[in-house]
Amino acid sequence: MKKNSLKSFSDKFENIFQEINKKIDDTGNIFNLFNQNYEFSFKIKNLAQFKKFEKIALVGMGGSILGSMAIHNLLEKKIKKKFYFFDNLDEKKIINFKKNHNLNKILFLIISKSGDTVETLTNVLSLGILKKNAKNIIIITEKKNNFLYSQAKKLNLCYFQHKNYIGGRYSVLSEVGIIPAYLMGIDIIKLRSNILKTFKDNKIQLKENSINLSNLLKSKKSNNLIFLNYIPQLEQFLFWCQQLIAESLGKNLMGFLPVVSNVPRDHHSLLQLYLDGPKDKIFYVFSYEENIKQKIKIKKSSNSKNYLNNKNLSMIKNAQRKALIKSFNKNKVPYREFKIKTINEKTLGELFSYFIFETIIIGRLSGLDPFDQPAVEQVKVFTQNYLS
Repeated sequence: MKKNSLKSFSDKFENIFQEINKKIDDTGNIFNLFNQNYEFSFKIKNLAQFKKFEKIALVGMGGSILGSMAIHNLLEKKIKKKFYFFDNLDEKKIINFKKNHNLNKILFLIISKSGDTVETLTNVLSLGILKKNAKNIIIITEKKNNFLYSQAKKLNLCYFQHKNYIGGRYSVLSEVGIIPAYLMGIDIIKLRSNILKTFKDNKIQLKENSINLSNLLKSKKSNNLIFLNYIPQLEQFLFWCQQLIAESLGKNLMGFLPVVSNVPRDHHSLLQLYLDGPKDKIFYVFSYEENIKQKIKIKKSSNSKNYLNNKNLSMIKNAQRKALIKSFNKNKVPYREFKIKTINEKTLGELFSYFIFETIIIGRLSGLDPFDQPAVEQVKVFTQNYLS
């Protein structure tokens, strides 16, 4: 990057950083969400009546459900209840679910910012769960004239407000993700405890990464963003991240195409392309060294694979990761590495917040509005026209 261009990006970053820092204390904007005094539209006591449910189903699309799926995926060992996610249109899934479950004994969380999301309404109406005074339904949507809010009032259903200034893909740390997390039995205080730390304590790192990625974004030379995931329980987080980056930065003929690539499996299907194909990719490597006690034991007579003897799965995956990074370095392939030390609520909260801040700043540095999604809205209009 040229010296003048670097200074321009640096000055612009400082302005954006200060602007965000000021808005954190102001209610009514997206950044206030990261304030520890953020005012939720619910009280814990409001949720007490729902803790009796052992089975919980979430119905939503995109940002209304991806964050909860990420929380569930990463912290599943701590979750004692059974969760079901309806995040697509799947007729067979609906039919089987109705056939195999007593719907009256399942708590349904229905989440849609607009309250009129076609896929969400289709699933809700197909399930046939909207009934007067139903005690097994929670609706989270904007407080305005939309289908879900009108049904909540008409049928006297439990309702919590989705703040209109928080976009769906940024909503995981608001009511949208925190209510499901609480019902999972996750410590929501810990989940939100360090979410501002990634902004204030990592300014240098945030600045360097945002400027470099903004430069790549504007150059349009590396527009494929490959998430190399060595952590199975992080997969849903990366799908959440995929939407965040794609919808926020995919505008004005610019954007990164985020692809979730589970490794080492994909070493045997995509690695040839990654290393020897077009040089249009940036790689994010996600790893976690688990403390796995069980190790492979090979008899001395089977000496052809002795290098696997006394190794566990984590050690083998770690060797594969280091080999790939060595190849990246040798071939000057651009990559970032995220080493997760501990899997818990604080770590997940920090991951959510870091990628939100970084994505917003990249958008602002690149002259994009990271909060709108005009192309998506156009398709929604066309869909409703076809159905009318």
